[in-house]
Amino acid sequence: MDIAHIKLKDGRTLLIREFQIEDKQKFIKMYESLSAEAVHWGMPPYNRERLEKGWLSNLQNLISIVAFYNDKIVGHAQIFKFPHPRLKATGDLIVYLHQDFHSVGLGTAMLSKLIELAKKEGLHRIGLTVVTDNKPAINLYKKFGFKIEGVKRDAYFGEDGKYHDEIVMGLILANSTSPN
Repeated sequence: MDIAHIKLKDGRTLLIREFQIEDKQKFIKMYESLSAEAVHWGMPPYNRERLEKGWLSNLQNLISIVAFYNDKIVGHAQIFKFPHPRLKATGDLIVYLHQDFHSVGLGTAMLSKLIELAKKEGLHRIGLTVVTDNKPAINLYKKFGFKIEGVKRDAYFGEDGKYHDEIVMGLILANSTSPN
């Protein structure tokens, strides 16, 4: 199993490794502890039932990593690998960070590790959608070479009661580089 120890901008040291089913309770606990700000542009609710039936029931099609701090999961990133032959070696990305770990380099560290694992598994393309208002996430993805491929107009209904555009982004792994 790949394990990485990273030091964040604020001096905290974390462990990043592949998700294991034994992490399930800590994984659910992280999602249940996310603030409204942390999931502002996500797709709540993040409850046990949704996590178990959605992400945790489909581990064979995931490249999934978690970040630990003081034996608690504080970050999760994954690529869902599409099983259909016509979508061979492609997948969709998600990243979630606990609110206490925003803007300290955790997203960069996790995305770097996840892309490394995706390359090892032979993935060709990683895609994602992100709400246009989520500037920190867009900047992170651009830093890794993700390109804007299109806009889905009024595709996300926000907590503010308004529709927001989503950007479709993609990264072809043969051309990707890791930022310093």
